[in-house]
Amino acid sequence: MKNPPARKDPRTPSPPYGYSRECDYSREQQMHIVAEFHAHRIRPSRIAYRVGIDIAFIEALIAGELEPERFPRLVAHYRRNRYQQRLRDSQREQGVTRFELQQRIEADFQREIDL
Repeated sequence: MKNPPARKDPRTPSPPYGYSRECDYSREQQMHIVAEFHAHRIRPSRIAYRVGIDIAFIEALIAGELEPERFPRLVAHYRRNRYQQRLRDSQREQGVTRFELQQRIEADFQREIDL
């Protein structure tokens, strides 16, 4: 008895729940993307939906299971970039409004780095 040759299914599978598209980025690029989105407080499911990165990979990075030394450094880098961008954007304001906004930005940044 000979086994029949396995037929390749020509249909494309539906993407898993939470994915909107295929991911065309390398693992290195995916790690940078996840770090940047995480620094901007975007949920893992939303990252997976918007970019198509495997949610298990995203959650493993955030939990520290993958790249436990490198990923936190990337997140810290993107948080500093976000902090500096917010401070630059606050320069458009005047007087007390600018001062209060900068105080809020500083407090947010301190809270994030204490996590």
